[in-house]
Amino acid sequence: MATLKDQIARWNLSTKRVVVLPVSAPAQPYVVEALTSPAPAPAIKIKASPGVDYYATKIKLHQQLLTRIDLNSIESLTPEQLRNELGVLLVELIEEDEIRFNHQERARLVADLKNEIMGLGPLEPLLADPNISEIMVNGYQNVYVEKNGCIQPTDIRFNDDAHLMKIIDKIVSHVGRRIDESCPMADARLPDGSRVNAIIPPLALDGPILTIRRFAVVPMQMHDLIEKNTLTPAMAELLSALVKVKCNIIISGGTGSGKTTLLNILSSFIPTDERIVTIEDTAELQLQQDHVIRLETRTPNIEGKGEITMRALVKNSLRMRPNRIVLGEVRSSEVIDMLQAMNTGHEGSLTTIHANSPRDALGRLENLVGMGGISIPSKALRQLIAASIHFIVQIARLSDGSRRVVSIEEISGMEGDIITTQEIFCYQRTGTNPDGSVQGIFRATGLRPKVAEKIRTYGISLSDGMFDPGVND
Repeated sequence: MATLKDQIARWNLSTKRVVVLPVSAPAQPYVVEALTSPAPAPAIKIKASPGVDYYATKIKLHQQLLTRIDLNSIESLTPEQLRNELGVLLVELIEEDEIRFNHQERARLVADLKNEIMGLGPLEPLLADPNISEIMVNGYQNVYVEKNGCIQPTDIRFNDDAHLMKIIDKIVSHVGRRIDESCPMADARLPDGSRVNAIIPPLALDGPILTIRRFAVVPMQMHDLIEKNTLTPAMAELLSALVKVKCNIIISGGTGSGKTTLLNILSSFIPTDERIVTIEDTAELQLQQDHVIRLETRTPNIEGKGEITMRALVKNSLRMRPNRIVLGEVRSSEVIDMLQAMNTGHEGSLTTIHANSPRDALGRLENLVGMGGISIPSKALRQLIAASIHFIVQIARLSDGSRRVVSIEEISGMEGDIITTQEIFCYQRTGTNPDGSVQGIFRATGLRPKVAEKIRTYGISLSDGMFDPGVND
């Protein structure tokens, strides 16, 4: 039987037949939306009535549904109307087969099959929950989520590996990428901007692995970070001023520390009259300005050709007359072009890097240049870094799942062969509460940044005493 990927979803419930169009026909984009219930469906465990296998029943009904519908009029139906029509037909099929399910099981079965046809199957209840920030599928039977900063298991599962592979293929193909044995890894994104990574056998030994990093439907603002105690109002005031006066900033941190979220928030302070070019491996930035050009790298095709690297896009962006260049992350040889751009008229550029401290970030920049096969004397490279980057913002995810901006450092220049920095703000961990939450305080070090005078010339007045040493929070 042809899969839904090979069919055009045209429905006419009155004629009860299936029309299968050629594979070459353009596929409709899948719909990712919340369930029709007023609240997100919880990740509950299905307990079918004795003697009834829930997942086998779902597969059987799915196959029956394909033989009872005609794909003729989807264009005239809204997604909500289509869901309602599917619900009516599914209830009829359940009654005809006399399936012994109680009311809760029947409602859940209908919802699951609607999601299977129109969305991403078992993932839909998780995608509908705004408190879930990460979805981790470790094979078809094990699904974990990160909720409120903590990782926890769910009772969500797929029918089998083939079912999970179908969902992965639906996600990946939607953004023009592929995943198969010859290319068993893929990065993609959902329509809401959520980042997706998939890896399948033979690289994944225990079945397909899917990881989805979700982003808020409404992008977070600086006041949200202040409310979450990620940073203090004084730190937020300084960071917003740095963006407005065109300081080049690198956000450093580990995986899941909130680098991209902070990058999005800082980019909101870029004036609306400036031309911004964003460059990413997988598009996920959510800039709010109107004059934004979004570029995304391209992986090689099945013949190993057609790859467009980050470095090629950085070079091309310099010909696009940008006021600012925003790189999602520097991780390879594009770092040298980014540094040159920052140092040759594209001030105010922003990017992120994986590193555990500001000093480690500087060292990693040097390593990335060397990994790109570019031979530059060590002192000359450090002089380029010191001249190009003005501030490093270090963000960390703590043991309780909370995020903190743990350091804001200004690059002050060179002393001999060493890049010198001065820390303006820091976060000091002081202990742990009985419930596992981290105790700590934000402090100003007492050093006034060199850029303070530049901020004043832009007509921006910083709060009195914000750099005085002592406790800020």
